[in-house]
Amino acid sequence: MIPAPMPGNEVKRMKALAEYAVLDTLPEQALDDLVKLASFICGTPIALVSLIDRDRQWFKARVGLPASETPRDMAFCAHAILKPDELMIVPDARSDARFADNPLVTADPSIRFYAGAPLVTPSGEALGTLCVIDRQPRELRPDQKEMLSALARAVMAQLNLSRSIGVLEQLSQRQDKYVEQLERYQEGMERLQQKLLQESSSDGLTGLPNRRAWQQRIDEEVPRAWRADLPLALMMIDVDLFKAYNDQFGHPAGDAVLKQVGTILGQTVRPYDYAARYGGEEFSVILPASSRDGALVMAERVRRNIQRAVWPLRPITVSIGVATLSASVTTVEQLLAAADGALYRSKAEGRNCVTLDELPAPGGA
Repeated sequence: MIPAPMPGNEVKRMKALAEYAVLDTLPEQALDDLVKLASFICGTPIALVSLIDRDRQWFKARVGLPASETPRDMAFCAHAILKPDELMIVPDARSDARFADNPLVTADPSIRFYAGAPLVTPSGEALGTLCVIDRQPRELRPDQKEMLSALARAVMAQLNLSRSIGVLEQLSQRQDKYVEQLERYQEGMERLQQKLLQESSSDGLTGLPNRRAWQQRIDEEVPRAWRADLPLALMMIDVDLFKAYNDQFGHPAGDAVLKQVGTILGQTVRPYDYAARYGGEEFSVILPASSRDGALVMAERVRRNIQRAVWPLRPITVSIGVATLSASVTTVEQLLAAADGALYRSKAEGRNCVTLDELPAPGGA
């Protein structure tokens, strides 16, 4: 393990950290929300707002990690603050001489992947990081790196806001105009957080939830259905012969088809169903409290509405596979595999049809 050297501005940095008066304070909902958003966007089980104190790193906000602090000489974030203008990424800690024998790598929480965006004050001191951590090696996509940096700026804005509020409270409770400015700033921060969340969970073309949001919802709905002893169905929908359509009419025309399919889908399903763009020309609908018969009726309604819609260049149809939870289909993975299998049979049988998953024969044969 190679502990990070002290930054050249360590005295000034520690003075700035003390001025924020944030160490060992109670959790704040705004920062808790931001680490959850970072974990969601980057797809990691752990996300932290880490502040580097004199001999420790302390977590102001955290998700996926029970500890509230670690020694500074073990802290990945102590390395990250050495370059305040850069995102520090460690794809595999076992292959990095700085961290290979770090107890945080060799023992719990078994860090493999780390990405930290420094939290930099207006005067340039790095107080710590907003970081995401995984227990397996990986990389971030460019959009995830951009979002992590944006969220770090949002964390710093929240810390600046809290600091400003504290100063104002010390000066005077009667300075109403400054309080109004801070409230407007807070509203702007909330809008920014909402925008970041929406951008990370929505499909830009159709406006439907994207696959990341779909995965989060299905991971919630399957356990909920088992706990409540309620049925749950899943539809997988594929636009028939879409590649040929794109080849014949061009990608802008294909995009228009996908957008209209998404609109029809959203208008057809029930308010509490969850329609999403799964990827490419494939869509999915989660149907809470739906039996096989109810799911079949809804799937046929979707298929008919798309077939009967007005299409400017040529008719559009879809193939649909439907699966439900059962004694043999108990997990998210099994439900998705069953719906995918039914969708495959729909396409094999000529397309423009609905197929139910095949239940096992009595006796488990």
